[in-house]
Amino acid sequence: MAFSGLGTHLGNLARLSSAQTRSISPENFSGDKGAGGRSTDGPAANAARDLGQGWKVSPYVKIEPGATFELADIKGSGAIQQIWMTLARGKWRHTILRAYWDDQEQPSIECPTGDFFACGWERYAQVTSLAVCVNPGRAFNCYWEMPFRERARLTMENLSDETIYVYYQINYALTEVAEDVAYFHAQFRRVNPLPYKEVYTILDGVQGQGQYVGTYMAWGVNNAGWWGEGEIKFFIDGDDEFPTICGTGTEDYFCGAYNFDPGGMERGQAGAPPPGYVAFNTPYAGMPQVMSPDGLYASQQRFGLYRWHIPDPIRFQQDLRVTIQALGWRTHKDRQYLPLQDDIASVAFWYQTLPTAVFPTLPDRDYLEVI
Repeated sequence: MAFSGLGTHLGNLARLSSAQTRSISPENFSGDKGAGGRSTDGPAANAARDLGQGWKVSPYVKIEPGATFELADIKGSGAIQQIWMTLARGKWRHTILRAYWDDQEQPSIECPTGDFFACGWERYAQVTSLAVCVNPGRAFNCYWEMPFRERARLTMENLSDETIYVYYQINYALTEVAEDVAYFHAQFRRVNPLPYKEVYTILDGVQGQGQYVGTYMAWGVNNAGWWGEGEIKFFIDGDDEFPTICGTGTEDYFCGAYNFDPGGMERGQAGAPPPGYVAFNTPYAGMPQVMSPDGLYASQQRFGLYRWHIPDPIRFQQDLRVTIQALGWRTHKDRQYLPLQDDIASVAFWYQTLPTAVFPTLPDRDYLEVI
């Protein structure tokens, strides 16, 4: 059975397939059949010295400062179906995940690891969704399907000044890939601060046919007051000044409403819930991270939000551009918008045909840093 890009779900788990399941980890770098657990000289060899081969000799890899490590190099056709990893030490914004499909020199995924897994603020938050789960112990899990026809190569670069320890497992299937299946992409951007009266660009320069499937945003507020009044806009297939899709507000796009504040619309009424942001996780949208000022050095509010377009992908035939406004309210004028100058980072997730257009240059380490 050829991989069709429809995914595996409860309705077709019973169907037989000729696909071959494989897995890459530090216990089996090649992913070859019957090659797991054979290490004799891995980093935990001393811990297993009385037990010998096959007893957790190589559970992780070390990546030195400034080095890039090849997590996987898969030959053939198939699809990556799940990635699990956890990082001991190191900064998540300074640990860059890249993926290359079918011998492209241009990566189709280029993203700090934390942001890729919807944790962009160097701090753990429980994320419970269909596409991404982040679980206690800083366990990153990705369920985006990533098809390839000739080769799949994943790397991790360490931009920090300290050695990082990476535990990981990449589960995939070797099988034929149907002609109408596209390739997974993820692109990171960050602007701090956003220039006054400029819109924030989530994605631009996409060429080819495909579908947009998700957005993660790490939004740091640099002003007092509400920050999410801006509209998200999708410019599809030649749209110029005006988009085909225009949202109604930031919290609305992330499937919330009224400032993510359940007490806001009922304030002053008997029995109204107390005012305040409420973190939430759902299969397709959430705000798992709400970071409040501590009265000392953590002076700004920060939010992590995701929206997965799994049941409602945004399809394009030629090109795509995605922007979002940063808007609040002025305090000295009655009901007038205030363009904000916030610290905004994002990851756009989409599928498209190859070739992948060149991404904007990833910012340097100092600009990437969560400050």
